[in-house]
Amino acid sequence: MSLLITNVCINCDVCAPACPNDAISQGEFIYEIEPRRCTECVGHHEEPQCVVVCPVECIIPDPQRPESRAALQLKYAALMAEKGAA
Repeated sequence: MSLLITNVCINCDVCAPACPNDAISQGEFIYEIEPRRCTECVGHHEEPQCVVVCPVECIIPDPQRPESRAALQLKYAALMAEKGAA
């Protein structure tokens, strides 16, 4: 499933550079994750890098967007194909 940044976010800016899919950006109040681009780092790393680097542990699975590991792998492949076409 896509990840979600909660309102505990302190805008420290460590998560966005850690995301290999460029899925994280500054929102109006806190950082936000673009669900279409979030693969929980499947295809890149063993665990989500934003979760690893977050100092306040405010990144959680988004309960509104359940996805299996296989679905995340397909999303990763589509993102890589899109990146290659660009």
